[in-house]
Amino acid sequence: MRVCPAGIRRLWTAAVVALLSLSCAEREADETPAPSPRGEAPAASSPRDVAVLVVEGLGEIQIELLADVAPETVAHFVALAERDSYDGTTFHRVIPGFMIQGGDPNTRDRDPRNDGQGGQRERVVDERPALRHVRGIVALANRGVRNSSGSQFFILVADARHLDGEYAAFGRVTDGMDVVDRIVAVERDVYGRFGPVDRPTRDVVVSDVRIERAGARAEPAAVP
Repeated sequence: MRVCPAGIRRLWTAAVVALLSLSCAEREADETPAPSPRGEAPAASSPRDVAVLVVEGLGEIQIELLADVAPETVAHFVALAERDSYDGTTFHRVIPGFMIQGGDPNTRDRDPRNDGQGGQRERVVDERPALRHVRGIVALANRGVRNSSGSQFFILVADARHLDGEYAAFGRVTDGMDVVDRIVAVERDVYGRFGPVDRPTRDVVVSDVRIERAGARAEPAAVP
C-alpha cells in the first residue's frame, strides 16, 4: 500500500464514508486506512433474539440481534420487521467482495429507478457501537451523515474495517451466509442502465422477516 499525502487521504476517507449512502453508486476504493482498534461483539449473558430473513428461492438468513450492544438500533429494526415493513422488498444493491444491501420499500414497486432512495420516513439516532465491520456483520445504511439511517441495511460478505465507527452495526449472521454469498453472486447491472448501479438484473425478494424471541426459542423442559 502506498502512502498518500494527508490532504488526499482526507478526501479518500470522506469518499469511503459515502459509499453506503442510500443514493450512492461509487465502488469501494483499492486502499483503506489503517483499521482502528475496535472490539468484537461481546458474549451475551443470555440468549439473544434472532431475525430470520426468508429470501425467495434461496433460503433463510438468520441474524443474531445485538440488543445489548445497540439497543436503539435493534428496537428500530424489530419494530419495522413486526410491521411487515421488509416483506416484499428486495436486495437492490450487491457488490461482490463487499456487501449486499436491502430494506428499501421503494423496491416493491415496478420502477427500478427509485430503488435505494426510500426508507427514510422513520429514522433512528445513530449508536455506532465499537464493533468490527467483518464478514457477516449487519448494519443500517445511511446517507453519509449522522442520524440519517432509516430502514435500509447491509450485510457484509467480507471484512471492511474502514467502516468501523461509521455505521450502526446491530447484528451478525449466525446461519445462512451461504445464502448471502449466493445473493452477492447474482448477475447485476454494473452500469446502472435500468436503475441504480449494482442492482440485480432479477429481483432478489425478501418474502418475510420474522423475529424469533430468545425465550420462545428455548428448548422445552423435559417431562419427568
